[in-house]
Amino acid sequence: MTSDKEAPLVRSGGKGGIDAFVESARKSPAPSTGMRGRLIFALDATMSRQPTWDLAQGLQAKMFQTAASLGGLDVQLVYYRGLSECRASKFVSGGQGLAELMSRIQVRGGETQIRKVLAHARNEAKQAKVGALVFVGDAMEENPDRLAALAGELALQGVKAFMFQEGLDLAARRTFTEIARLTGGAYSAFDSGAAARLEALLRAAAAYAAGGYAALTRAAEANPAARLLLSQMRGS
Repeated sequence: MTSDKEAPLVRSGGKGGIDAFVESARKSPAPSTGMRGRLIFALDATMSRQPTWDLAQGLQAKMFQTAASLGGLDVQLVYYRGLSECRASKFVSGGQGLAELMSRIQVRGGETQIRKVLAHARNEAKQAKVGALVFVGDAMEENPDRLAALAGELALQGVKAFMFQEGLDLAARRTFTEIARLTGGAYSAFDSGAAARLEALLRAAAAYAAGGYAALTRAAEANPAARLLLSQMRGS
């Protein structure tokens, strides 16, 4: 893939309190377009994430397994690793098959490919509405201005980016925050000891993709992470 305008990516084949969230999300209204909500879930699978990959994999798989209960939500998995590998699954209802795919992904050394993720999300949104892009990563090794430009294109397509950073890399924090701001989404950091926080963040983003602001507002009543995302989105 050498251009942001080329064909879509290669196709292939996320704890406590989740039951309450699922019940709340089940009652969420359908997206205003009358279509099922669509969420793109993107992951950095490069070697730097090896220490916490198993933990993150378990949470992400849990998200896929419970996505079937989220009203009107289809999920697509995108991941990159190595020097040029960047793959996307098809959109599936409730994440069927995505948890299994996650279990087969092994991290590989390489550089970040966030540009490909953003361009892919933009292209998908041109085909049919995408409510949210959720990205989990720990580094940023690309031109931040180019990523910001793509974030602006995502904003024009109505895609809000929820950027979740593992660790404390300053370049990643600056760029992830800017992508979230430009798209009207939200940014948050987590660490290896914050499994519950990451899960809460993922559930909050899924609530928005499934039911919009109304669903996120309801989730915020019992979910501090949802309140954080909501406050950022209102202030963007």
